Amino acid sequence: MTDHGDDQVMVTLRVNGCDHEVVADVCATLLDVLRDGLSLTGTKKGCDMGACGACTVLIDGRRIKSCLALAVMQDDKDILTIEGLASGEEPHALQRAFVEHDALQCGYCTPGQIMSAVGLMQEGRATSGASIREFMSGNLCRCGAHPHIVAAIAQVAGIVP
Repeated sequence: MTDHGDDQVMVTLRVNGCDHEVVADVCATLLDVLRDGLSLTGTKKGCDMGACGACTVLIDGRRIKSCLALAVMQDDKDILTIEGLASGEEPHALQRAFVEHDALQCGYCTPGQIMSAVGLMQEGRATSGASIREFMSGNLCRCGAHPHIVAAIAQVAGIVP
């Protein structure tokens, strides 16, 4: 990280396996830098207060709400967004399951839901329908697709919801 004066710094963000050097305001959130600085608009800005989960990304494999994280604090960490989840043209298993289970309606919360679900599974917490519901409770869906979201995660985790 290098100082560029006037509260601007150069930060190196490793996003979806690629390093990006970005000049950002010291107070800029990771969400704003992803969307405005790197044009990665899959991560959504919902409440901008950490309450809805639409901005969920993975940092070093852990789920975080990017609207609450300062970009300058993510220097040299591995950041995974919805854009980096698929293997080339092949969607991730959770992306396919969300479509199969109709776990998206308007789609606004879907990237955050999927990223949170990936993190949930990596944490080993997708052990039952109840655990999925509990550990996904920080991600809201105003369309009411929660039962379908749980079913999609359960399918990929290989459990019965």
